[in-house]
Order: sequence, then C-alpha cells, then structure tokens
Amino acid sequence: MTVRRIAVVSAGLSNPSSTRMLADRLAAETVKALAEHDIEANVDVIELRDYAHDITNNLLTGFAPPALETAINTVVSADALIAVTPIFSTSYSGLFKSFIDVLDPDALTGTPVLIGANAGTARHSLAIDYAIRPLFAYLHAEPVSTGVFAASSDWGGAGDDVAPLAKRVEKGARELAEAIARREATAVADPFDPATYLGEGRSFGHMLGGLAGE
Repeated sequence: MTVRRIAVVSAGLSNPSSTRMLADRLAAETVKALAEHDIEANVDVIELRDYAHDITNNLLTGFAPPALETAINTVVSADALIAVTPIFSTSYSGLFKSFIDVLDPDALTGTPVLIGANAGTARHSLAIDYAIRPLFAYLHAEPVSTGVFAASSDWGGAGDDVAPLAKRVEKGARELAEAIARREATAVADPFDPATYLGEGRSFGHMLGGLAGE
C-alpha cells in the first residue's frame, strides 16, 4: 500500500477548540477517502498555539527555535496540507498568518491544500474564498475547490439542513484525497540541508543580508 503524509495545521486559540475539532474531522475523512485509493495516510497535527512564542521569536530574529523548525519541516515536506483557522474580523487569525509568514514563500508550491475555517456565524464563511484561498494562491499551493466552513450552529442541532457539515467535510476530504492520489510522494526534507530552512538557491548570506535590511 502506498503511504502519504498529511500535515494538519490548527490555529485554534483554546484547548479544546472548535478549530481543532474541524481539523480532526477533515483529517479523519481524508484518511478514509485515501483508503479507497489504496493509500495509507500518516497524519501529523500542528497546534499553532503551542508554537506562538516561537513564531514571534522567529519573526523578530529570523531564526526558528528547534521545536518550530521541526513543525515547519513537517508542513513543507508533507504530501498535502489541511489548514484550519478561526475567522476574526472577516479574515484568518493573526497566529495563522504569522505561521504562514515564517514559511519560505515557495515551500508549498504545488502542495494540495484543504482549507477549513470556523466562526460564530455563517456570515463569515466568505472569508475562505476572499482571504484564505488567495493567501495559498500567492504561495503557489493548490487548494481544492471545496473549502469547509463551520459555524457554531453546525456543531448542534440547528446546522445547515441543505448542506450539513458532515457532507461538506466529506466532499472536501474526497477532493483532497483525489489530489493526493494524482501526485507523486514528496521527498522527506533533510533538516540538516540549508535549503530546507533557507529556501532553494539561497545561502546564509541571503539570510544575514535580510536581517541587516539589505
């Protein structure tokens, strides 16, 4: 059986959080859909709240602490990404965007992405297409057509009767599984290779020049 690796990034701020609940459901459904393609999935979950201080330090110094570096390598070397963020003020959370900012701009090129988002009411659902999808397009990633939004009511009995959350999760997961099945496995990143954290074709001189404002 073929094996693929999926990185799940959850930007929930509480523990437990509805963001993580949605991320787990998307991951579980994707694993199930991949099994139909005779593909086994290894899933790694990155809870960004656990790396909040490290992300800030990375933004300030340009250097990723070891734990954050491991998380970054997990994400950029995965065969696919499930990215879930809460919506604040019609856009992704600051923690989510800060993590994206510490990634090399080309690190997710061609990576299939399933976007998930959650907020208190369904009126925030447009943020997936107006804020999050353009972000991944800028990174040259390949988001699947279906983004999955969950409002607070979706977790109770007053959810959407026309397109319930379970159906939306299943649709998005199937699209991601199909994208993974079409794609060759990604090589595991070597944490000791400078290209892993500097970017292809870059050197320590580039990094030092950037810190100096050059």
